[in-house]
Amino acid sequence: MSKPSSGQTQLYFEDLHIGQGFTSGAYYMDEARIKSFAAELDPQPFHLDEVAARSTIFKGLSASGLHTACCLHADS
Repeated sequence: MSKPSSGQTQLYFEDLHIGQGFTSGAYYMDEARIKSFAAELDPQPFHLDEVAARSTIFKGLSASGLHTACCLHADS
């Protein structure tokens, strides 16, 4: 793992508890990035097809959980 930046505490999975919140850095997530990541690594209809995604719990295109986790890691 990378070293935390000045003033930032490195968190590990075992440090977290249910209901805990934290703030991460900003990351711009757009439709093209969602679809590109999903096409390669998580090809679910709600990540790739806006029409199919409307009939899901998300009611629209949704980024992969794996994709969002990667964004958090990229910020650390």
